Amino acid sequence: MADKSKLTDKRYVVPFVLITTLFFLWGFARAILDVLNKHFQDELHISITQSSLIQVTTYLGYFLMAIPAGIFISSYGYRRGVVFGLTLFGLGALAFIPGNTFVAFLGALFVIGCGLTFLETAANPYVTELGPKETASSRLNLSQTFNGMGCFMATLLVGGFLFREDGGNTDVSIPYAIMGVLVLLIALVFTKVELPEITREEDTETKGGLREVLKNKWFVFGLLALLSYEVAEISINSYFVNFVTGTGWMSKLDASRVVSLALVIFMVGRFLGSWIMRRIKAERMLLYCAIGTVVCMLLTMMNLGTLSLIALIANYLCEAIMFPTIFSLAVQDLDSQQKKSAASLLMMTPIGGCGFLLMGYLADHTNPFIPFIIPLIGYAVVLAYAARLNKR
Repeated sequence: MADKSKLTDKRYVVPFVLITTLFFLWGFARAILDVLNKHFQDELHISITQSSLIQVTTYLGYFLMAIPAGIFISSYGYRRGVVFGLTLFGLGALAFIPGNTFVAFLGALFVIGCGLTFLETAANPYVTELGPKETASSRLNLSQTFNGMGCFMATLLVGGFLFREDGGNTDVSIPYAIMGVLVLLIALVFTKVELPEITREEDTETKGGLREVLKNKWFVFGLLALLSYEVAEISINSYFVNFVTGTGWMSKLDASRVVSLALVIFMVGRFLGSWIMRRIKAERMLLYCAIGTVVCMLLTMMNLGTLSLIALIANYLCEAIMFPTIFSLAVQDLDSQQKKSAASLLMMTPIGGCGFLLMGYLADHTNPFIPFIIPLIGYAVVLAYAARLNKR
């Protein structure tokens, strides 16, 4: 009899390790946007609202490509989905080299967003399959820990490069060129490895189409909660540097270092969450964390000086487990084939990053604290989802 408390099975260790490397890559790519906003505002003399098109363009790629990615992966399997995603990602990064206008950079970011959609649509549900159903949330949180590692390394390294104070070269195409070459090399590696397609004995004969998936009310509620989380998380990350520099609390370079520290806390939170959820139910953990995020946002909005900054950083710890936990809970009642269709819908949720457009507008027309009403609403929806799950 299989041990239901195990994180993964011995036969799946190698696929689990390989797929987990992808979490680092897209974490790195998405976190660069958090320092790119301020860089383009200063270099191209644009407003916060205009620079938010960086997020809008990238996450529009997620929205438009999610369902095609799901169809592709259902037809051709996880490995080909990963290779195709890495190829798009790498080519989009290399497109920064000839780009010399804001529109050209936005086009490159759109291609990257499309590539990342394939990676996330394949990797997230695949990790939930690589072991007992009971530890799916814990397993996905562990993989997402490396996503957090990619995030803090991106803001630390790229932020340090773009906001350097020695007057040296700050050409944004340099980090993207390095990343593009590395990603294409990893794509080549994945063409040589085998990722087993997994089917479960308990899987039913139900159809795996989108209509069937959308009949599951708990999945639909999970989809709404994940979209709300993405609105909150991406908007905060994108606004962080603008917020702490706009309040006069620190310089751009210091801001990139502080957001890197916050992302380290985020990574640690996912690691701790993975360990804790092997001992308590994921639904209960999500409820506690959702309460924490709502409290942190309220404190941040109150303009309490250092306490507001501490609350904003503490929010990274509270929100750390939300994406993988909501994702795994949303698909827990679905079979293996349905999960592929469900993943394509769930991976449309990063379109919530467009919420930064509204935050940017509020920041340009009110004060630095009012924009946090947007993530507050997002976390409130997650709290409602967690509360309902605990009553189920």
